Amino acid sequence: MERLEQADPEIAHLIRREHQRQNGTLELIASENHVSIPVLNALGSVLTDKYAEGYPAKRWYCGCDQVDKVEQLCIDRAKELFGAEHANVQPHSGTSANLAVYLAALKPGQKIMGMDLAHGGHLSHGLSINLSGAVYEATHYGVQDDTERLDMDKVREQVLAEKPDMLVVGASAYPRTIDFAAFGEIAKEAGSLLLADIAHIAGLVVSKMHPDPVPYSDFVTTTNHKTLRGPRGGIVLSTQDWATKVDRAIFPGIQGGPLMHAIAAKAVAFLEAMKPEFKNYAGAIITNARVLAEELLGRDWRLVSGGTDNHLMLVDLRSKLPDVTGHQAAIWLSQANLICNKNAIPFDPRPPVQTSGLRLGTPAITSRGLGTQHMKQIAQWIDEILMSQGDPKVIDRTASAVTELCLEFPVPNHNL
Repeated sequence: MERLEQADPEIAHLIRREHQRQNGTLELIASENHVSIPVLNALGSVLTDKYAEGYPAKRWYCGCDQVDKVEQLCIDRAKELFGAEHANVQPHSGTSANLAVYLAALKPGQKIMGMDLAHGGHLSHGLSINLSGAVYEATHYGVQDDTERLDMDKVREQVLAEKPDMLVVGASAYPRTIDFAAFGEIAKEAGSLLLADIAHIAGLVVSKMHPDPVPYSDFVTTTNHKTLRGPRGGIVLSTQDWATKVDRAIFPGIQGGPLMHAIAAKAVAFLEAMKPEFKNYAGAIITNARVLAEELLGRDWRLVSGGTDNHLMLVDLRSKLPDVTGHQAAIWLSQANLICNKNAIPFDPRPPVQTSGLRLGTPAITSRGLGTQHMKQIAQWIDEILMSQGDPKVIDRTASAVTELCLEFPVPNHNL
């Protein structure tokens, strides 16, 4: 940082401030995590200087001898980690990975069917204002209004009625286990291709803490930066039959030059995820989420579907504060150094900019070493802040207590 401070003190200052913010707050956003120092080292390497359009041994530029080895190592590790026949590690994001699959397998106007965004899906699964919904005919399935869970018999009925060209399974705010085997059978029966988007649960999948979609899917996409604890970016896994079309869809289909520093960082993260301690970490994510959920339930907060099986939960604020929006609640918590996000709940009567819910997740705080006893304390803090409806005295008292806890459990990569 010393050279950066000399060259550009304004940016250096902002980065330092972000260091301070992360170290002094608890990240409860389910899609965030803290990468290791080796991952940061790879991201900040000279690999960022190299243009490498194409693929290993098939580049448009010379001088790619070393980055070819980097990308091939990343590909090999991805295939080993996920047990996949083919891996493309170039997508810049999870959404890019999904769009590449659509481009590889579908023609404009063909039908995709994914989980409704309002029920916990993702915008790249056919939201009308997303490219996935603008280029392809999109329809959706959702959770049941009584259980707030997927009923696979109902999903089967909907899929067989719609007969989509591609069935998409995955979520950004679904707290329960996804039955990929059942989705695989439904896709076969409907004559649909199956895309499993495991962006949120990839770290749980590779640790055998969640069912694996790879044996049942034509395509699997994921980000690297959530439970997998890697750098931002995405990958596409597929059967060998789709390898050439997937690669062509990513380059030259939707991207030009790959980010070689990010691909190196992905490789580092994949190696970390192969180690035994990563499985222990994934198990701790789930244990912490379960305890946090139980503690909130014990304080009479209603959770969507009644709890969680994975790394996240959705709090229905209407259960105790019918007049408070998710937007306002998230602001109160952030003022107390507890960072989360507003989130729609199934059948939410409020618009997306307000919402009736909060989404909470445990990947980042588990990376800091927090355990079940801390989940109980966090639940108490959340309850007190929300029930005080943002009382400044309660917020200030809690913020100080959170700061003390953060000092005890610093972010692992912040000894820079």
